[in-house]
Amino acid sequence: MRLSRGIDCECAGASACPDGSNNGTCTTQVNGYCFATVEEVETEAGLVELERTAGCLPPDESGFMQCKSSQVPHRHPKVIECCNESDLCNRRLQPRLPPYLSGTEPPALEPAPGPAPSLLVAAALGVALVAFLAAALLLCRRRRRAGKRPPSPPAALPADLSSGSGSGLPLLVQRTVAKQIQMVESIGKGRYGEVWLARWRGERVAVKVFFTTEEASWFRETEIYQTVLMRHENILGFIAADIKGTGSWTQMLLITDYHERGSLHDYLQTAVLDPPALLTMAYSVVSGLAHLHMDIFGTKGKPAIAHRDIKSKNILVKRNGQCAIADFGLAVRFVAERDEVDIAPNTRVGTRRYMAPEVLAETLQVTDFEAFKMADMYSLGLVLWEMCRRCAAGDRAQQVEPYALPYHDVVPPDPSFDDMHAVVVARGMRPPIPSRWAKHPAVAALAALMAECWHHNPPVRLTALRVKKTLAKFHADCDVKLV
Repeated sequence: MRLSRGIDCECAGASACPDGSNNGTCTTQVNGYCFATVEEVETEAGLVELERTAGCLPPDESGFMQCKSSQVPHRHPKVIECCNESDLCNRRLQPRLPPYLSGTEPPALEPAPGPAPSLLVAAALGVALVAFLAAALLLCRRRRRAGKRPPSPPAALPADLSSGSGSGLPLLVQRTVAKQIQMVESIGKGRYGEVWLARWRGERVAVKVFFTTEEASWFRETEIYQTVLMRHENILGFIAADIKGTGSWTQMLLITDYHERGSLHDYLQTAVLDPPALLTMAYSVVSGLAHLHMDIFGTKGKPAIAHRDIKSKNILVKRNGQCAIADFGLAVRFVAERDEVDIAPNTRVGTRRYMAPEVLAETLQVTDFEAFKMADMYSLGLVLWEMCRRCAAGDRAQQVEPYALPYHDVVPPDPSFDDMHAVVVARGMRPPIPSRWAKHPAVAALAALMAECWHHNPPVRLTALRVKKTLAKFHADCDVKLV
């Protein structure tokens, strides 16, 4: 039975409730699900124990990647069960690992008569010779290839383990998924490559195909998506990644959730928002960014991540009116154990139109992770400005401004680094705020927030968490539930 409201669920386990819970419960969105999982975990003493977690799933995350395909055999298997018929229905769920997933050894079999020892020796020598020749051939091919490939994935993510992204798919299964993808049509192109609408097991997915020159971006984005506790309803859902080809061509794929409304940039071209829709959209974007910027400590912790290319084209609009942040090819991580910023070797730079003053002035301290977060907040301020222009509020609500990019009136369509430096740094300009925005409390509040986000002095800018908490206060004014 589907309910017309969200339901309360038991909430247990740090991975299911990283932000804490309200007396051990959480509340789903409309048509959301409660879930319970059981998973094998390894203790510090090297023992394997079963761990149960429980929590809430949004309606768009309860499909084929979660409730319908949860039993994936790998070294630490995990089983999930879902329900939505009543409040706290997941308290009765007791998922169990089947024997073939729980590490139970099969009964011993009587040894069958085998071949003679001499035949075994001959067979072993033959296999060794074939393996040697294959390795030599592969080495020759690699030496002939021009350019260098990025480093191999870190040892913490061997091929037979779960990716840690929250999708539950081990890396070997990801490669299987990539082989089963059926491309449907191209839906977008960019400087990194091309995005396709595709199908996998009857579900629509998005496939990002990278140019061969963008291998570093593919590797970095895959690496970021596989970060533990990365999964969040306002971050584009990751499904799989694969790199395949021969000595003459290479194809790098990144498979994610598909959102039919497209990017925020495209959506705002024709859509007109009312204040509740504006608040929902803005709150969802800053919630995703706050999750990125936040570090979660613990055995299954998450490092703080800065995006470095926040813009309306890298934000997707979901069917429920919320947004999801995408494109992590330039992201940087803060490694708390070594107190250092992990910057991937990538020749790409951010989008000049959205670059913070300190980036344009080349004064950003690359050894200070907080500096990258504050640069993200400047870009967020510009995205909020794009949203507010398309919001119908005030006495003349029907006269919304046409969609426009930040600084559209003072720089060319494809501005150079010097163009942006002259406007943002030398002249200290910021996008204009129309007087009509002051006629609605929520839009006026967003205008005040964006001005604090794009302040010239980085330490003065608001943090993502501060903006998120401020927006939540307008929940009652617009009669909209900010989840």
